[in-house]
Amino acid sequence: MTYELYYWPEIQGRGEFVRLALEEAGADYVDVARDEAAGGMRAMMALMNDPHNARPSFAPPFLKDGDTIIGQTAEILFFLGRRHDLAPREEADAMWTHQLQLTVTDFVLEIHDVHHPVASSLYYEDQKDEARRRSADFRKNRMSKYLGYFETVLERNPQGSGHLVGDRLTYADLSLFQIVEGLRYAFPRAMAAMEPKIPLLIALHGSVAQRPRIAAYLKSERRIPFNEHGIFRHYPELDGEA
Repeated sequence: MTYELYYWPEIQGRGEFVRLALEEAGADYVDVARDEAAGGMRAMMALMNDPHNARPSFAPPFLKDGDTIIGQTAEILFFLGRRHDLAPREEADAMWTHQLQLTVTDFVLEIHDVHHPVASSLYYEDQKDEARRRSADFRKNRMSKYLGYFETVLERNPQGSGHLVGDRLTYADLSLFQIVEGLRYAFPRAMAAMEPKIPLLIALHGSVAQRPRIAAYLKSERRIPFNEHGIFRHYPELDGEA
């Protein structure tokens, strides 16, 4: 059965973490809001606002598998991981993978709040001064804290495999690939200074990028380019002094 992914059609955003897993799995899916033949945005909004849906999702992304609808990025990935061999089968390792993904979720929120530190409902231009202050702390403290943590996880993996969990790729590895990609776009100067300190994480990013299905996806029109409407936004003034 073909999965239906529901997410905003013009940004990578949180939906991209799900797309990467679907692409790596070689799963059949339709990106509904981007596909007019599948109903486009009208179909997504209709499902979101369906008064008969007893389990409505708070916000996209959500994934429809037959009659089952799963919301929240980490929950969707937990579901897909078990279905498509993108998570360990042993319970403790599966929960560890999920824990790492939840930490990614925390990191994504902090990245977003660099350019929207006051309110998501305001334009960036309405909070530029606050964003400058937030970005200085993010670059100095928060970015290194999160990336350093994931570097430590890679170092301490008993398998020494270059993966976060065990000796095989998981959805958490795919998500860390997206984190590195996004930070390189949003904070190229800060990342250039940071990358020598996280060699294992950078090596993981490189290995994911070379996986055949991911490499093909990155070159395809299905991969939405980074832009200044999603989570990862490049505002030079937030990337430190030249």
